[in-house]
Amino acid sequence: MMFDFFSVPRICFGPGKIAVLGDLLQPLGPRVLVVYNGGDSALAKVRDRTAAAGVATTVHRQKGEPTVADIDAGLNVARVDGCTGVIGVGGGSAIDAAKAIAGLLTNGGTALDYMEVIGAGKKITQPAAPWIAIPTTAGTGAEVTRNAVVGEPSKQFKASIRSELLLPRVALVDPELGVGVPADVTAASGMDALCQCIEAYLSTGASPLTDALALKGVELAWSALPLAVADGTDIAARSDMALAALISGVCLTNAGLGAVHGFAAPTGANYPVPHGVVCAALLPHVLKANASVAAAKGNSVTRLKCIVLGGIIALQTDRPAEELHLAAADAVLDLNQKLRIPQLSTYGIKEGAVESMVSLARKASSMKFNPVLLSDQTLQDILRSAL
Repeated sequence: MMFDFFSVPRICFGPGKIAVLGDLLQPLGPRVLVVYNGGDSALAKVRDRTAAAGVATTVHRQKGEPTVADIDAGLNVARVDGCTGVIGVGGGSAIDAAKAIAGLLTNGGTALDYMEVIGAGKKITQPAAPWIAIPTTAGTGAEVTRNAVVGEPSKQFKASIRSELLLPRVALVDPELGVGVPADVTAASGMDALCQCIEAYLSTGASPLTDALALKGVELAWSALPLAVADGTDIAARSDMALAALISGVCLTNAGLGAVHGFAAPTGANYPVPHGVVCAALLPHVLKANASVAAAKGNSVTRLKCIVLGGIIALQTDRPAEELHLAAADAVLDLNQKLRIPQLSTYGIKEGAVESMVSLARKASSMKFNPVLLSDQTLQDILRSAL
């Protein structure tokens, strides 16, 4: 057995933890670029604490999922203002943008120079400028991942800048910062965290460490997500979801993901659909396909893992094994309906786009970690089922 395991040097977790930010700023230098999205409350708390610590700030708003142009624009702002460190505040989009900007500050060049699949794929060779990740949503786990996801509209694709040298100095996770997040964003983000735990567990890159973490993340998210959506002020539910999202980030950066996120790369780049909605809509159909192919092909490891997921998620451990391996897919479909996750056709994805989207999804780095080989016809059927 062989595996590598990457981790953020320090994680500060818990309600009210934003209070310690001032104590963490010294390595970032005299001026930081604050990259943020979402509400202004978290930004105000960050600026209060940077000001109290005598650290100057330049604020850069990230609108939507980051593109190559966004990263290059933020990088220019940081260079012009002489920023020596970076803080990412908000959802995965803000944190991925902060991560990429911090990396390019010390490595030079532009985003496309380092992007996988659609860029030059150059290696990051220098540690990123010191930066801190402060998530306000519980979804991507970007605060502990070693890749920054960036879109390029002209290429109809999203891809990663990837290196362990991009990891933040600190992931500061305060669940109270998520209290003002709307219910629909909480639902979509939370489904992304659940999906990442599930896909990392089934991934061909999984290890005993990621398996243990992923199953805990599934357990937390499955219980807490409906509560956090129903009552955004439920700090216990917010805390469990924040931990599940963090776990999902640790798992994906060490184990990889699968076909759901393979589809997410071109889908998010070509249609105005939130990343978490893509993942939620596709997850039950990918789960069902993986379980069915594993059973048909005699893939005992994947089939057993599907059974374990069925037992945890569906809580139907009294069902026969031949049914239990499909139970997780059915339960996720039910959860989507409960959380009012829209179908992908809501965002303009139509039958005529299915074949081209499958062709693009094949190129995504996540697809190579799917536990079984899915045919083009199966992938087309999956996408049609989510429309």
